[in-house]
Amino acid sequence: MEAAEIRITAEPIDDQRCKFVVNVPVLAEGVRRFTDAGEAKGSPLAEAIFAIPGVGVNELIVSGNIVTVVKQSSSPWQAVGKAVGAAIRSALTADAAPVVASPKSPSAVSDDTLYEQVARVFDEQVNPMVARHGGHVELIDVQEAVVMLRMGGGCQGCGMADVTLRQGIEGMLAQFVPQVRGIVDITDHTSGANPYFQASKK
Repeated sequence: MEAAEIRITAEPIDDQRCKFVVNVPVLAEGVRRFTDAGEAKGSPLAEAIFAIPGVGVNELIVSGNIVTVVKQSSSPWQAVGKAVGAAIRSALTADAAPVVASPKSPSAVSDDTLYEQVARVFDEQVNPMVARHGGHVELIDVQEAVVMLRMGGGCQGCGMADVTLRQGIEGMLAQFVPQVRGIVDITDHTSGANPYFQASKK
């Protein structure tokens, strides 16, 4: 693969999180979540991003053609993005696989079982809560105990969406489905019609 073919677009979510959208697949299937440099060993792309000086990367989520980076430093994404992009590009042009599939733990609950449990929590707990604000949360998939979801209605582009996600949904899943290891929000909040929720008057 030639380096010229690889295009990477940075889409900052907030000061700490940024999605890097690549025009080629980074991970063929599943989701990999890395929370430190130790977990990144064996996956060149993750190793390179954790090794970028001065960024303080503390989480990395790779799914399909999207690499989500979570950092501690206050450096703006405009300054950090180039280094992250270079790390992604060099890993994709190397001969080795940029991200290796996660080792399966035999005692782990299957993703299918988790999907059913999470879907039930969404139906019975999460959606009745966000529906009061004209919103809806859609369960996309559960891969390796990481929940992928998309927000719609009043939640899409809502200034409170991240609060809803972190405090409300994560709290409910921790209570009802403790095996869930993380949440990936794949919503395109930039195209939301309601930048802040209004109570629906139906």
